[in-house]
Amino acid sequence: MALISSKGIYGLTAMVELYKHNPLKPMQVKEISENTAISQRYLEQLLNKLRKANLVQSIRGAKGGYLLAADPHEILVKDILIALEDGIKIVESKNQVPPLNVFFQETKQKIEKIFEINLAELEEFQNRSSEYLHYYI
Repeated sequence: MALISSKGIYGLTAMVELYKHNPLKPMQVKEISENTAISQRYLEQLLNKLRKANLVQSIRGAKGGYLLAADPHEILVKDILIALEDGIKIVESKNQVPPLNVFFQETKQKIEKIFEINLAELEEFQNRSSEYLHYYI
């Protein structure tokens, strides 16, 4: 079982795209879709969930689109994943072995801590990925 589903990965991708875009100019779904290779229909579903979680805001009209609903330093990856995945899940249900239940609960808490990184901090990974790309070319 994957820790983050494709829904979470695509949602994070869309949020990073919004982060990189001009924060004062709404980004249309079509543009996000073209830049990320995520289908517009699926992207609309993801953005709707993110809007309901107050992570993005939608602007109506011809020049409308989506914007981050808060400062990128305040939007945590954990919050994005929780909004899209309905929580971070290690196992789907309680186990009949109590020590395992405690283990999985503590593991979940540790993983959530790992995802307490904000959108702005993800830029560091962009810099590191550029270094890897340079190394392998």
